[in-house]
Amino acid sequence: MQPVPPPPASSPQLDEATLDFAAKIFDLARHGDTAALISYLAQGLAANLRDHKGDSLLMLAAYHGHDETVDSLLEHGADPELRNNNGQTPIAGAAFKGHVAVVESLLRHGASVEGASPDGKTALMVAAMFNRIAIVELLLAHGADLHARSDNGATALEAARAMGAPDALALLTARLG
Repeated sequence: MQPVPPPPASSPQLDEATLDFAAKIFDLARHGDTAALISYLAQGLAANLRDHKGDSLLMLAAYHGHDETVDSLLEHGADPELRNNNGQTPIAGAAFKGHVAVVESLLRHGASVEGASPDGKTALMVAAMFNRIAIVELLLAHGADLHARSDNGATALEAARAMGAPDALALLTARLG
């Protein structure tokens, strides 16, 4: 007779007060309340705390364009490469939204210039698709691979063309000579 394995451990259930506190913390990052967020980090809050979607405090601050909050989180040990449940990086989120200062901060703190998602789309491709010229230029200046291809074979140039991003298309065409 085979021994019966123990039942799987159940996930601990969080009480309402803990859930409310967590929501408050994520809102601080989302709204760029740097001072309040940093005070919690100074008390031991984990800099890489993630929500139910896998979005870290850094991802939320980056996506919403709060460069001061991004800087502070990175200085408190937030991982610039921590991906959410969709495999997206903070630099790709900032590139999508067009937050130049956030992309600069992430690069200064060691984020990969490529920031590729699981489907191979790089931050450069994302910026090109949405005609984020300043970010395209910034990423290229930091060594982004102009020839990288996503899983469907598209380059940043092809992504810009497909999305009808005229400025990015002109810039990338000129770079390719």
